[in-house]
Amino acid sequence: MIGDLSERPWNGLPPGVAGVLGPELPGLAEEIIEAISQAVPDYARPIEGPFGAALRVGVDEALRQFVEMVERPGADRSAGRGMYVDLGRAEMRAGRGLDALLAAYRLGARVAWRRLAGAGERAGLEPATLYLLAESIFAYIDELSGESIEGYAREQAAVAGESQRLRQRLAGLLVQDPPADAGAVEAAALASGWTLPRSVAAVCTAGDDADRLALRLGTDVIATPLAALLCALVPDPDAPGRRAQLDAAFRERRGAIGPTLPWRRAAVSAQRARAALALAEDGAIAVAATGLVVATDHSLELLLGADRPLARDMSDAALEPLQGETAASRQRLRTTLEAWLAERGRTERVAAVLHVHPQTVRYRMARLRELFGDRLDDPELRFELQVALRTGPRTGE
Repeated sequence: MIGDLSERPWNGLPPGVAGVLGPELPGLAEEIIEAISQAVPDYARPIEGPFGAALRVGVDEALRQFVEMVERPGADRSAGRGMYVDLGRAEMRAGRGLDALLAAYRLGARVAWRRLAGAGERAGLEPATLYLLAESIFAYIDELSGESIEGYAREQAAVAGESQRLRQRLAGLLVQDPPADAGAVEAAALASGWTLPRSVAAVCTAGDDADRLALRLGTDVIATPLAALLCALVPDPDAPGRRAQLDAAFRERRGAIGPTLPWRRAAVSAQRARAALALAEDGAIAVAATGLVVATDHSLELLLGADRPLARDMSDAALEPLQGETAASRQRLRTTLEAWLAERGRTERVAAVLHVHPQTVRYRMARLRELFGDRLDDPELRFELQVALRTGPRTGE
């Protein structure tokens, strides 16, 4: 009984109380509806049409269920709770908050208590019974309120899920290759509530939750799965503070960002972000293990790496003389050769770039000349070596 009194106090009322309350219900329902229409601003309108019908049914059913539970302690009202869950859903669909509905519940409880307490006094109910009746009415209203809150939350979740689905579909249209029809994209943007920006940049990374990635990058970002990766579209990526926000999101993971382009060329930005990420994963460009790889910082590598198998074969062929060296020697000679070509053979500059003594550079170049011979003096072959060094692995393995 203690549990009943704390959670459902009406189970402690004498069953005979139902006979006192029953005759009051028809007039009480009308009194509650009138009070709601006058005192709750959002419902201050004629109680008619579908809204009025739903309100009347809701009030009538609430009173009927309450009296039934008083009459039959322990009665199960689970079948009737759907009505109040649906009332919460309806408030969400109408674009209102829950304040008005919960205020109507509280007002209804006050009106019901005043009317039913008067009936109980006239019937000679004991004061303790009247006190328990009051507790029961307000506990019951709390239960109905909780059901409507549940319905409201369910509808919110459903709307959010549909919005995410529409935004993910829009992102997919924007990055697809060949490009989607502009009219289809504009219609999808309208349906999803996402304003097509003047410019976007694509961000690609590993993962399997597009919605989570979009949320991490900003409330106005949309994302979609793309070829075993995730691709997010960031509107107005060059706005103040935007880059800092993106960098913060990739402190502990690797991603790549494509160039800023009009939304009609979002697929191009996505392609370059994907390519930059692939180069980073292959070790073809020197970048940190985490953070954003900026595609525009590696345009030449992207161009040269457009056909990765061909680039790798060409690199292997051009740098074949290094294959007989140990891994450590191969790496030293490679970095020296790259600096020597970039600095046009100026030993002092090469030494400064590599942070070694000029004599070390001379020693290494002597070894490189042994390996490559006259190729180091041929402009075309030097260019081929520069391309090979750009497109091949950045390690000595």
